[in-house]
Amino acid sequence: MSSMKDKVIIITGASSGIGRATALRFAIAKASVVLVARSEDALTQLADEVADAGGKAKVIACDLLEEASVERIVAETTAEFGGIDVVVNAAGIIQSGSVETTTLPDWDRMMAINVRSPFYLMQRAMPHLEKRGGNVVNVSSVTGVRAFPGVLAYCTSKAAMDQLTHCVALEMAPKGVRINAVNPGVVVTNLHKTGGMDEEAYAAFLEHSKTTHPLGRAGEADEVANLIYFLASPDAGWITGVSMPIDGGRHQTCAR
Repeated sequence: MSSMKDKVIIITGASSGIGRATALRFAIAKASVVLVARSEDALTQLADEVADAGGKAKVIACDLLEEASVERIVAETTAEFGGIDVVVNAAGIIQSGSVETTTLPDWDRMMAINVRSPFYLMQRAMPHLEKRGGNVVNVSSVTGVRAFPGVLAYCTSKAAMDQLTHCVALEMAPKGVRINAVNPGVVVTNLHKTGGMDEEAYAAFLEHSKTTHPLGRAGEADEVANLIYFLASPDAGWITGVSMPIDGGRHQTCAR
């Protein structure tokens, strides 16, 4: 793949899962990585790993629900590194709930974290991305393109993320800024456990995933990170507006 050496990459949700794996993937390429999440301790530990892998790291511990925090991410990044080349919106939450059980606060929180915050970060970063011919990679989900019962707000938020990706891609293409999304299936991370699953339920969920994904297994965060890296790199220079499945074939399936 083309080099991303010295490129400036903002990654939200960097403290765990896909965000963390993506930070380390860019570190190997000797990029400058801005690590964004709420846990400063986790980010500080990751920053050491980024440095060990050959990259540069800046830690910004903040709450993406706060507009001032998003503005600070852009301001501090450009002040330290002089610009922005890539934004990876990997922060997200999941919570169970149907049309009958999802509360308005739960709905609003899902939309705020999974859609509103990525939108605002893209908006604030866009002038800097335009200057450098940069790009955005949004982490969506197979639930953005397929419906699943029991996770109503999450599915809706990821469908919104896909449409946000497509609309912004068309708007920014004439200005040389690419916008893409990745749509993972079940990936082994802490997402579902932080969303309420206990260890026993999560183990059963991963076992069941062997039957719901045609390739017979759940994915790994490193696999998604490699795709994010590709889409952010010059090798994907003629790709924009895609929601790219990385799900072991799950988006191809239907109930039987």
